[in-house]
Amino acid sequence: MPEALLLGREEIAGLLDPALLPEVLAEGFRAISAGTAVAPARGDLAVGGAGHLLTMPAFVPGQQFSTKLVSIFHDNAERGLPSHLGLIVLMDPETGAVSALMDARHITAMRTAGAAALAATLLSRPDSRVLTILGGGVQGEAHLDLLSRQFALETIFVGSRNRASAEALATRDPRCVVIDDVEAAVRGSDIVCLCTSATEPLIRNAWLKPGQHVSSVGWAPPGCELDPAIAAEHALFVEARMAFAPPPAGCVELAGLDPDRGTELGEVLLGRKPGRQTPGQITVYKAMGHAIEDLVVANLVYRTARERAAGRTIAI
Repeated sequence: MPEALLLGREEIAGLLDPALLPEVLAEGFRAISAGTAVAPARGDLAVGGAGHLLTMPAFVPGQQFSTKLVSIFHDNAERGLPSHLGLIVLMDPETGAVSALMDARHITAMRTAGAAALAATLLSRPDSRVLTILGGGVQGEAHLDLLSRQFALETIFVGSRNRASAEALATRDPRCVVIDDVEAAVRGSDIVCLCTSATEPLIRNAWLKPGQHVSSVGWAPPGCELDPAIAAEHALFVEARMAFAPPPAGCVELAGLDPDRGTELGEVLLGRKPGRQTPGQITVYKAMGHAIEDLVVANLVYRTARERAAGRTIAI
C-alpha cells in the first residue's frame, strides 16, 4: 500500500531554510519562462458567501508534482484563525502516488515573501537602505525577515490598518519605525512592499520617486491594494504572463494592460530581458501567486524531511 509523508506547519517551519529560498524560487521562475513548467490557471470555488477555495496544480520535470488547495475566508480573524488555510499534496511523477501531505500556511507565506525578496534583489538599486512594509500580518513578518537578509537596511517603516499589528511587527527588528503617515514613508523609501488583503489602493502613483522599487503581493479580487496606475506607468515585472488574465488566474491591477508590457522574473534570470535599466527607473513587481512557487518550495521541504527522517508516514 502506498505511503505518504505527513508534515504539519511547525515541522515545516523547522525544515525550511530561508537561505535556500532564492535558489529554488529562481529555478522555478526559469522553468516558467523556459516553458518547461506546467501550471494551469487556478480554479476558484465560491463557498457560499463565506469564502473561496483555490486549486493550484503544477508540474516541473524532475520533481514531485503538486496541487495546493487554499481557502480564503477573510472573516476568519474574528474567529482567531488565519484568513488563508490550505493543504499541499505532492505526488510521484512516475506512479501518480501521493508522496506527501503538507500544511500550506508556512510554505505559502515563505514562497510569497521569498519571491518578493528575489524580485527586490533583481530589480532594486543595490544601495537601497530604507524599506516600507505595509501590512502587519503573516506576510509583513515574512517580508521583514527575508528582505532584511538581502539588503543592508538602515530604516524600516511599518504600517498597518491595525496599529497593534504594526507595533507587534516592529518589535522584531530595532530598525523598525511604526508609521501613521503612509505617504511620507513611501516618499522617503527605496523599497515599498504591500503585503495586505486591502481592497483599495494603499499608495498612489504620485507619491513615488525616481529609483524606487514597489512590490505588491496582495490578492483580493474584485479589489486591489496597488494603484493600477503604478503598474501601467512603470517597468513592470511578474512571475508569469498569466498574471494579466482576469481573476482568479490573474491580478485585478493588470486588467486591460498588454501582457507584453510585463517582464517575467524568469526572463531576467535567464538573461533574455533586462531588469532595472537605470538608477532612476521605477520598478514594480506585481505577484499573482504562482503554483510553481509552491511546488519548488514544497519539494525542498520534502527532500529535507526525507534526509532528516522528519514527519510521520501514513498509509494512503
